[in-house]
Amino acid sequence: MSSAGWRLEMRYAALPSPLFSTPPLHPVAAPKLLVLNGPLAQALGLDAAALRTPDGVALLAGNALPPGVTPIAQAYAGHQFGHFTILGDGRQMLLGEQIAPDGARFDVALKGSGRTAYSRSGDGRAALGPMLREYILSQAFVALGIPTTRSLAVVATGETVIRDRLLQGAVLTRVAASHIRVGTAQYAAASPEGGLIAPLMEHVRWRHYPDIAVGDWAGLFGAIMARQARLVAQWMAVGFIHGVMNSDNMALSGETIDYGPCAFMDAYDPETVFSSIDRHGRYAWGEQPRIAQWNLARLAEAMLPLFDAVPEAALARANDVLTQFPALFEAAWLGLMRAKLGLGGASADDAALVQGLQAAMLRAGADWTLTFRALATDSAVEPALAADTAFADWRAALALRQSAAGRAGMRAASPAIVPRNHQVEAALAAAERGDLLVMERLLAALSRAFEDDDRDADYRGPGGVSGYQTFCGT
Repeated sequence: MSSAGWRLEMRYAALPSPLFSTPPLHPVAAPKLLVLNGPLAQALGLDAAALRTPDGVALLAGNALPPGVTPIAQAYAGHQFGHFTILGDGRQMLLGEQIAPDGARFDVALKGSGRTAYSRSGDGRAALGPMLREYILSQAFVALGIPTTRSLAVVATGETVIRDRLLQGAVLTRVAASHIRVGTAQYAAASPEGGLIAPLMEHVRWRHYPDIAVGDWAGLFGAIMARQARLVAQWMAVGFIHGVMNSDNMALSGETIDYGPCAFMDAYDPETVFSSIDRHGRYAWGEQPRIAQWNLARLAEAMLPLFDAVPEAALARANDVLTQFPALFEAAWLGLMRAKLGLGGASADDAALVQGLQAAMLRAGADWTLTFRALATDSAVEPALAADTAFADWRAALALRQSAAGRAGMRAASPAIVPRNHQVEAALAAAERGDLLVMERLLAALSRAFEDDDRDADYRGPGGVSGYQTFCGT
């Protein structure tokens, strides 16, 4: 297995021991490699051919370990739908931090590898569908240029897991800048052992924000906040709804993490949710900036002792930084919208222009992706908007603000293809029947997300329609 190119360290294990535990291996019955991300393996310095061997698959299934590796499970807490709870990696173990050929460091973790000290009543396993879903969605985010955890492989276990029904088991190999979350800091602050928050946040600074000076805790918090503002703006610009923005699902690296009940919005409505238990719209598309700031406030609470020894001064310093979030988000959002609309430079009227489009889309029930792609083609109009006279007036106002350079860049800012939920579900249903071809075609189409529509003619979805028609719902 050493010939596969593993260069794993575990700097996280140098942190105080309450922040993690050491789980045993829980071998699976009959591991079978279903999908391997060859380009990602190469970027990590791994030999894809070696990973496909029985020894390599055994490692990806959690049946074996690279030489000298002691895996850990990370402890963390979090607010889930606003309620604080102690959590932890209940079905994931971190193999270590792979040192890539360029010197970059990446967590490599096995999701669904078995019970840990944090499993509570869970079985520590994962079902095939959700693991393949994470693989598909993370690959889509790579194509869309949005920071994300990555998926190296999915291995079927040859076992069943019991949920609301019997499902096929699987293990996902997840690659991340790190798995440190807002909830990790919350756990460190709440732990009765004490003294955990400073070494944890110094580790975060060293690993993700080395340009921040040692001990500049307010600067570190501000840098984390800026990345989150940009990330949420990027989600919303492509119509993405995370679905479960619990504080344990916000990575301090600024990557998208945990693709559970998430989706890309079809017809524009800021109140769109994608979670069966989000009955009050806490994590709706339009609520995501507010929730991001709320989660960051929980991080600030955890870091308060670092800001100042005097509680009142610490709180004031945290608030000084936190109140900058709306402006950071608005700047990131408007920057992305200017690119999607082909605007020339920046104007004080840009926010109103964007809001005018959103109002027209909401009235007409227009599709988010199709509307921006149609605008990018210059001559097309999303059908739902064709009869809207107010939209015609808006489009005339848009033309006055566009520049030649801006119009030329619109296609690169507005994808032709996003992973529509019904297409992801079709791919997963086929995979569960043993047919991976539908997923492979979906992944191939998503890799060309920004290309011209007619270049996707080689993909044929259900009913024989083209990939562009299928994924855009036309």
